[in-house]
Amino acid sequence: MAQLTELKQKFVQHFGGNEADISVFQAPGRVNLIGEHTDYNGGSVFPAALTFGTTLLVAPREDRKLGFASTNFPLVTEIPLDNLAFSEEDDWANYPKGIVWELKQRGIDLSRGYNFLFHGEIPNGAGLSSSASIEVVTAYALLTLEKQPTDTVQISLWSQHAENEFIGVKCGIMDQFAVANGRKDHAILLDCDTLKYELVPFRSGDYKLVIGNTNKRRGLVDSKYNERRAQCEQAVQDLRQAFPELTLLGQLTLEQYQANEHLISDEIVRRRARHVVEEIDRVARSMEVLKKDDLVAFGQLMNGSHDSLRDLYEVTGIELDTMVAAARSIPGVLGSRMTGAGFGGCTVSLVHQDSVERFITEVGSQYETAIGLQPAFYVCDIGDGVREIKGEA
Repeated sequence: MAQLTELKQKFVQHFGGNEADISVFQAPGRVNLIGEHTDYNGGSVFPAALTFGTTLLVAPREDRKLGFASTNFPLVTEIPLDNLAFSEEDDWANYPKGIVWELKQRGIDLSRGYNFLFHGEIPNGAGLSSSASIEVVTAYALLTLEKQPTDTVQISLWSQHAENEFIGVKCGIMDQFAVANGRKDHAILLDCDTLKYELVPFRSGDYKLVIGNTNKRRGLVDSKYNERRAQCEQAVQDLRQAFPELTLLGQLTLEQYQANEHLISDEIVRRRARHVVEEIDRVARSMEVLKKDDLVAFGQLMNGSHDSLRDLYEVTGIELDTMVAAARSIPGVLGSRMTGAGFGGCTVSLVHQDSVERFITEVGSQYETAIGLQPAFYVCDIGDGVREIKGEA
């Protein structure tokens, strides 16, 4: 694996030492196939790990310091283990630093310092979980090297907590969970309320997943995300007139919601809630059709998901809508939708392998003409979750 040999050489250039002391770990990015903005509402999601992600090279140090470098960003920094506060100046290094902080909160104080070199293949800010990938691979690596248990469900929870409390982003559990627990050729049906999950074979046959990156940075996400969360909480408050014990929209069936949505007084809040409950229902129907390998029906559910995110939840924007419309115009495309939080980022499409080249050329051209940005495309396979890489140098 030539790339790993090069990365080990870069590690030694940055930090010195011997290549023999370097351990290598990988965590994937993730794509959510259906079930968007349902996670923080206690609903189900259906993500899959990708075959590309973050590679981490790590070696112990003799002192109690952490050294951070990346092939993707210029920042190189060194931090004492006893000074783990969030700092704007540390930029991306706050993510792995947050994991060390989190482990300390859990009673796992590192026995020594470490040097880290991160190599990311996930476009930053594209909505494919580059931050979750960094968090999970750091946690898995440190627990392995410190000879601690590597429970991947626990790792996903600790990584989410670090992002919530150390970084200050109130994300749901989906990204970290998919990155930690993915399996090749399977997607994960995850109940975000209970963390019950099922690995579902995703037999795509002659069809490929194609991710389209709009290359529109997702600048509105944090403020709009918090606004949507507040609107969903308002819907729950209104619906308590009929369901006094209700805490999350995901606790309602579609039928219960439809019979009581008139209790939500604000029409915008009603639309937001309708998307959430209908989207959770789409995830359940997706499971049924995928168990029959009915990719045509799954593609239609993907389309319905995007249209709801556009019309009811209003988190798509012109870039995503333009790319999805272009994708659906190509013969051999069963479905196309935005994936991630929205307002830029990526689409995911189910494309017949014979149409992939035409898809990339024509969708790229239509999008660039309409928007003035050059998109990027990734033809994806579904890969494994976090793991240690041995014997591939």
